[in-house]
Amino acid sequence: REGKMAAAAAAVLVERGYLELSAAERGTRRRVRELVFSLPGGGVSPSAVRYADSAGGYWYQGSGQLGSVTRNRFIHWATSGGTLELVEESLDINLLNNAVQIKFQNCSLLPGGVHIFETQNNVVILVSTNQTVHRLLLPHPARMYRSELITENQMQSVFTDIGKVHCRDPSNFYVIPTVPGLAAGSTASAAWLSSDGGALFALPSASGGIFVLSLPPHDAQGIVSTVELKQSSVMQRLLTGWMPTAIRGDQSLSDLPVSMSVHCREHDAFLFALYQDHKLRMWSYKDQMCLMVADMLDFVPVSKDLRLAAGIGHKLQLAYSETLGLYIGVYLHAPKQGQFCVFQLVSTESHRYSLDHISSLFTSQETLVDFTLTTAEIWALWHDDESQTTVKYINFEHNVAGQWNPVSVQSLPAEELDLGDEQDPREAYTEAIFAPGHFANAALLKALQIFSQGAERLSDLSWDELKREITIAVEHELQGNTTEYEFSREEFRQLQIEFWSKFYAYCLQYQEELSRPLALLLNQYTNMVCLLKKGYLSFLVPCSLVDHLYLLPDEPLMNEAESAGLDESEFSHDLVSLVQCLRLIGESLSVEMALTMEMDCCRLQPPERTAEQILRDLIANDTENLMEDIHSKLQEIRNPINAIGVLIREMDYETDMEMERRFNIAQPLNVRMHLSQLYGSSTAVNVVCRGVYKVSMTRFLMCRDLLILQQLLLRLGDAANLGGGQVFHTQQNLLHRTSVLILSYYLIRWASQRLASDVPVDELESNLQHLSVLKLTDSTALTPLKLVTSPQTIVELFFQEVARKHAISQLFQSNAAWDETGLSWPQMFSEISSCLLQLLWPSNPGFLFPECLMGACQYIQLQEYIRLLEPWCHVNVGSCCFMMARCYLVMGEGHKALDCFCEAASEVEKEEFLDRLIRSEDVEMVSTPRLQYYDKVLRLLDTMGLPELIIQLATLAITEAADDWRSQATLRTCIFKHHLDLGHNSQAYEALTHNPDSSRQLDCLRQLVVVLCERSQLQDLVEFPYVNLHNEVVGIIEYRARAVDLMTHNYYELLYAFHIYRHNYRKAGSVMFEYGMRLGREVHTLRGLQKQANCYLAAINCLRLIRPEYAWIVQPASGAVYERPGASPKRSHDGECAAVPEGSQIEILELKDLERECTLARIRLTLAQHDPSTAAVAGSSSPEELVVLLVQAGLFDTAISLCQTFNLSLTPVFEGLTFKCIQLQFGGEAALTEAWDWLAANQFSSVIATKETSATDEAWRLLSSYLDRFKSQNNLYHRCVINKLLFHGVPLPNWLINSYKKVDAAELLRLYLNYDLLEEAVDLVLEYVDAVLGKGHGYFGIEVPLSATSPRVWLPYSAIDQLLQALGENTANHHNAMLYQKVHDKLQDYQQQVTMTTRDLLRLRN
Repeated sequence: REGKMAAAAAAVLVERGYLELSAAERGTRRRVRELVFSLPGGGVSPSAVRYADSAGGYWYQGSGQLGSVTRNRFIHWATSGGTLELVEESLDINLLNNAVQIKFQNCSLLPGGVHIFETQNNVVILVSTNQTVHRLLLPHPARMYRSELITENQMQSVFTDIGKVHCRDPSNFYVIPTVPGLAAGSTASAAWLSSDGGALFALPSASGGIFVLSLPPHDAQGIVSTVELKQSSVMQRLLTGWMPTAIRGDQSLSDLPVSMSVHCREHDAFLFALYQDHKLRMWSYKDQMCLMVADMLDFVPVSKDLRLAAGIGHKLQLAYSETLGLYIGVYLHAPKQGQFCVFQLVSTESHRYSLDHISSLFTSQETLVDFTLTTAEIWALWHDDESQTTVKYINFEHNVAGQWNPVSVQSLPAEELDLGDEQDPREAYTEAIFAPGHFANAALLKALQIFSQGAERLSDLSWDELKREITIAVEHELQGNTTEYEFSREEFRQLQIEFWSKFYAYCLQYQEELSRPLALLLNQYTNMVCLLKKGYLSFLVPCSLVDHLYLLPDEPLMNEAESAGLDESEFSHDLVSLVQCLRLIGESLSVEMALTMEMDCCRLQPPERTAEQILRDLIANDTENLMEDIHSKLQEIRNPINAIGVLIREMDYETDMEMERRFNIAQPLNVRMHLSQLYGSSTAVNVVCRGVYKVSMTRFLMCRDLLILQQLLLRLGDAANLGGGQVFHTQQNLLHRTSVLILSYYLIRWASQRLASDVPVDELESNLQHLSVLKLTDSTALTPLKLVTSPQTIVELFFQEVARKHAISQLFQSNAAWDETGLSWPQMFSEISSCLLQLLWPSNPGFLFPECLMGACQYIQLQEYIRLLEPWCHVNVGSCCFMMARCYLVMGEGHKALDCFCEAASEVEKEEFLDRLIRSEDVEMVSTPRLQYYDKVLRLLDTMGLPELIIQLATLAITEAADDWRSQATLRTCIFKHHLDLGHNSQAYEALTHNPDSSRQLDCLRQLVVVLCERSQLQDLVEFPYVNLHNEVVGIIEYRARAVDLMTHNYYELLYAFHIYRHNYRKAGSVMFEYGMRLGREVHTLRGLQKQANCYLAAINCLRLIRPEYAWIVQPASGAVYERPGASPKRSHDGECAAVPEGSQIEILELKDLERECTLARIRLTLAQHDPSTAAVAGSSSPEELVVLLVQAGLFDTAISLCQTFNLSLTPVFEGLTFKCIQLQFGGEAALTEAWDWLAANQFSSVIATKETSATDEAWRLLSSYLDRFKSQNNLYHRCVINKLLFHGVPLPNWLINSYKKVDAAELLRLYLNYDLLEEAVDLVLEYVDAVLGKGHGYFGIEVPLSATSPRVWLPYSAIDQLLQALGENTANHHNAMLYQKVHDKLQDYQQQVTMTTRDLLRLRN
């Protein structure tokens, strides 16, 4: 039994109704270009005639083919007076420059006088006015694009290049001739293209009948011809000939057509005309004769009254199919009742034609606006005096009962707003006025212009600007009309309501005007029906039977059910009665009750409790016997529980299937390319999403009424014949399911009305960067989103960017043959809407909608969405937490975000979105999914620069990674890094010590050292305990010290402090000594020398602090390359690996060695301080080189000190000082001035205060004092001084001669001889001989002169011989001869004395 019922349900619910959806644009109105056509020379006089507004349209022939350029593309037009507006629309692509307005000056357009045709190369538009006919030639879309595949989301319209030249070209327009002239009493017209490309216009003739104007083909020369189609029977001519004009009028009824239509054959055109005499005539244009006449009154049951009246309201339509032939639809207008007759044209072999009557259909509506005919259906549009629009359709072939199917048309917004006491009037009215789909942009603009007394500047405003202008205008009006200065709050509220309701009334008035229907437009290729209105376009789309039954007015409900065959099963009857019950409840609810349910859904109160409360209120206020009516309806339902179950199943979009995330790769590329733009235009997006809104709105109301009904059934219990406890349990289950349904539909309805926010480009880019960190940028829900200009709802945004591709992919996987059969709009719309609802359905596993909101930076909307979802939806709980966390992060609420991230962690592996989040190829931690999740979140937080949160989350994640040392190492490294970034040095050190991975620990340690050094937080660095890491720290600091620039980083000093802090003085000394060595080698500046001296002092201090036997260090390798373990090998200039130096001897340095180095350093510093230019060379110079530099600088005391320290000869010092004395003696004033500087740097033994002294004297005095102080073996220093003086030809000072005579007179003689100073040599010899003999012996250092009793004395005979030799060689020189003689004589005296003394000595001995 249940199986049968389910089958019946399936059969019933396949049947569909239709509802109207507006495609009115929001935001800035489309830019319409205006063209003006006036006849050359202003040829025609102004016409007072104004016809009714009309509209129509044309679907391209390829509009139903998937691979066509013109797929889903059409042109629609509207006329008003002399203005024609043409708009090209596409459901796939946004067309640019797609609207144009042509004003025909001094003309009025005939209603329905616009006809559009396609040729291979052109789109041709034929226009008829009351004075002219026109041909507009536009390029065909297929000729505008080279590529068959269209992949852009926008392209140019055929109207892009329309210009005045088209209108003004004489070959493309013609003035209707005055003979025969246009009939005044008829507005019928028809037009077509001939087979050769000519344009033909059929118009009612002023002289009776029809005349046809023929414009030659646009690319051929020719003249315009006129042909009249008139009745040619003799009787007709006789009658009209005999009767006076006064009796017969201008034309007889039979002559004036009220509606015309053309059917083109290969070389002929059949013109069908319905005349005022109710006759249908068929004309052949080629033969210019009437082929058939049929009296329509023959098919009217009661025709007597009609015969006497002119058939002014009749209409005619044709429908043709190659298989079924030509169908003719005629609407016969009668005062109380209209009638449609459908005929099929039948031709015999002898080319005689007749009509085969198919069907007659009757209607009770009054004013038919338009109808369209297909080979199976009639769609009709009525509009009555109360502005009620009615659309109905009927299948005339299969509908025996003649029952029309009504379409649920879109009603105007509520006439008055019901405001709650707590609502702010401005907020409530603004919300109502700007709710998506309520008012067209044009209506709001017009209302604003009238309200603010016609401000022309308001022609082109965006949605937000319009909102602001309206608010300003109403507030301005409010303030301008108040005279009081003080109001009570209630009075002010009433004033607000008054002015806002006034503006709202204007909006309603213009919306009603724009909503006036003008025509129906049916696409025979895709079965799409559009309603053309005064101000916008709307689409008729299929809806499910359940919605249709609920939306229909009361009267035809049962008839509709019968016509759908519902009375065949018990179940069908139950369903209809159930929906009737729901309608009864819905209509009886007050505004307050309806509002209560909405507010409670918004506040997340349980809907079943609200329904119970509403039911109580209904029972309490039941004055119209509502409960009795419902009870009697319930009696008609045989099985309420089953009926409710089926209804809930029909409304539930929950599916276990995870929808496919990509296009089907198996499809050919060109099919996928064609599908990529299908239904992608803003119009299609708008319509589909409006459909989803309408469904969600209707279903929300149905669920509300169903909840109330279920509460009523629970109250009635056994009285309602419902059975026992099992049934009660089922009821409770259904009640719960209905609650979930109503909340789901409320959520979708909310999303369908919630506008998306504008997002700055930089925010989108930043968001994209964050998504790339999460590896979500490849998700179809997160394609880089474009900025939208018109206001979009978040559902439209989702459909446009994500859901559309999914829906179409799904559709064409299951319907691979659609490419051949063509697109069926009703089927496509139903499938796509259903798919979109499934994607939006909160209980489904897919999570694309929130993902899309995240990708589009719609954070406020996303937060509100999750808030509405959270308490009752138990699917994707973790994913929602993750999204909420993202929102909190963007809003700057990091700690809330962290809580949400942690909550989401528990759902990893259970939800598809979170699974995708952790599915990544390059995740470091490949352990547990939850750790992978934490890793992703940590990366995101890192990108956003939130170290505190990273530390908290990583600390939490460590508890997860208890058994996984690799993950622990990664997390601890992460914690260390961010503690260090924040300056939490102790915590960073603690994290480092707990790291289980030694290599990472070493990396962290290295980073800690470098960062703390850069920040100069050295005390922390030194004082950390470094348990088990001591050697590593030392190694790292040593490596850094040796690898970086000495003057910018103080790693050596850090290392020194490190060792001192640990009382390791020898190490500290060794470090400072190495530092000093490198400074001398690498830093050749004064500052470097100062540092070097200090380093050596520090090293000495360290060694003095330890016991003498341990006071030594190892000499650091000179010029060594300090390598880190694992570093790449060093290479020579030719790329070869450099040879590793052989191990050399270890050199031990003791305290005295350090002291010598320290002295050397201090002396270098002294030199550099005295003469900064020497700093560059002093630092690396040896002691010998340094002596030279000191001497050059005049620092003789320092040089002598250095020589004594390093046991060096003082010769360079004496030579240097001697040279300085020579320079001073012969130098200028500048040399003397400069001398005082270096003289001041040396210490004199005594100060002469008795007389004024010169620099030269002081220099000589300094030299003299040095010679006295520093004795040398063999009087080396005297000799070198004299040698230097004599070398430069400087006469020896007396003090020097006297001084040297005392110590080595013989050497002085030799020096005289070396430099050819013969006269001085002679004097010296003479004095020396005298001294030996006892005369002035004290001057020569001879203690006792020559005597027998004293020690022996001697003379330098060799030197004296050389002197005599030199004097004797040049005896010609008188002076030399005299000198020779003197010496010779003196020697003679000496030898006599020696002989005597020798004898005395011998005598004494003997």
